[in-house]
Amino acid sequence: MGMTRYAVRFAAAAAAVAVAAGCSSKAPTANLQPASGSASAAATSSPAAAASSPATAPDSCGVVTAAQASAALGQPVKPPRHGKAIVEGGVACVFYGPDVPPGTSPDIAAADSVRVVLVTGPDARKWFEDYRGKVKAQPISGLGDQAYYDGYASISVLKGDEYVRIAVGIANNLGPEKVLARDALARM
Repeated sequence: MGMTRYAVRFAAAAAAVAVAAGCSSKAPTANLQPASGSASAAATSSPAAAASSPATAPDSCGVVTAAQASAALGQPVKPPRHGKAIVEGGVACVFYGPDVPPGTSPDIAAADSVRVVLVTGPDARKWFEDYRGKVKAQPISGLGDQAYYDGYASISVLKGDEYVRIAVGIANNLGPEKVLARDALARM
């Protein structure tokens, strides 16, 4: 299946957010928890953050399961891959659908994927607010302490000192993102 018009728009919108995030003069730090035993997560996470966090703390790949990602996409997903979370810094967990070509960079948003980023600690609220200031945030009630949809690609939810951002790379993504956010909140 080639790239659909939506996939092109999704990739372009994600790139625009990435560029805007990279141009920000505000650069709060995040305490992200990489999945244990993951070489790519260890390479993109600070050793201090990994060493200071308990092994049972949730991470970006620990708040959404492959089965939940599959349900959101409406098709099976490949095992998750860690990538760079450009807006929040740190580690993203990316589940790809079967049509995403091998070798696709987990650092770049792609159609037919589920991208999850969990930020924990005292800077989570700063990252949540920072991203909200870069997009046309549409408030969502009933999720966590605060939540918003960025208008085209992802949902952001704040719960205490944890912030999760979820992007489902399909048309009409808000419904599946709300479901995944509720699932993630149960693990945060």
